[in-house]
Amino acid sequence: MNYTLHQLRVFLTVCEAGSITKAAEVLHLTQPAVSIQLKNLQAQFEIPLTEIVRRQLHVTEFGQEIAETCERILNEAETINQKIQAFKGQISGTLKLSIVSTGKYVMPYFLSQFLMENPAVKLKMDVTNKSQVIQSLEDNAVDFSLVSILPERMSLNAIPLMQNKLYLIGNSDFVKQHPVNQIEDLEKVPLIFREEGSGTRQTLERFTSFKNLNIQNSMELTSNEAVKQAVVAGLGYSIMPLIGIKNDLQLNNLEIIPIKGFPLTSQWQLVWLKNKRFSLAAQAYISYVEKHKTDIIKEKFDWYEAYQ
Repeated sequence: MNYTLHQLRVFLTVCEAGSITKAAEVLHLTQPAVSIQLKNLQAQFEIPLTEIVRRQLHVTEFGQEIAETCERILNEAETINQKIQAFKGQISGTLKLSIVSTGKYVMPYFLSQFLMENPAVKLKMDVTNKSQVIQSLEDNAVDFSLVSILPERMSLNAIPLMQNKLYLIGNSDFVKQHPVNQIEDLEKVPLIFREEGSGTRQTLERFTSFKNLNIQNSMELTSNEAVKQAVVAGLGYSIMPLIGIKNDLQLNNLEIIPIKGFPLTSQWQLVWLKNKRFSLAAQAYISYVEKHKTDIIKEKFDWYEAYQ
């Protein structure tokens, strides 16, 4: 056999993308170029790697096994490149993260200086809901994840970063029409929820269960931005992380309702599998966060930490 790393990379990308067209977009190649590489790789195997069913490309069972081997080979080749760069005094490789949606207000500040100091390190960060973040951890598809509530039944290491503060918020006109002066009043007003499984939703449900509150779920939305805009529009109250509403508070689009029991708190934590085999870039990043996290919080989040 005389296959090349490029052929393996093309085949793996086709498997992940599900089509030659999408793989070509990912690889920044033409469709014919991808097809040629796929054909040249296939020529070295007697068993089909892919098949066309109803004009749709499918990876065969044998192809799936080869794809898994391709991934291991390409990872080892990347490790070789990283070690070469390390001997030259440079850190290289790809840093892969998945973070919950509110983490987009936090995580960039814990990455920016590290990436500037290590320009050969590439960042791949997926901002998604909590269930997808947990799935990426379980699949060992990322180096790190940022969560505000640790998933159950997973063996993880963690670095606590910052407290996640959740406040009751509302639009000023809506607040005047539907005042909330104590926790029990929450049973009488429309409340806008995040979707099932989100960290914000879980924190709220634990709180209402502890307080024996019968809360009405008047609306359920799948992002903090959507929830925020619904509250700004006067559709109800919501419980939201302070980190994502700074500008709206300053512009008086929203106001925090000062009632006893708030803020609700959880903890943003950088987590990874205990048996995770780190790349050199991931090892360097862990060291960076442990060394600099206190300074980053003080410099970038002073306003947040001081907010009561």
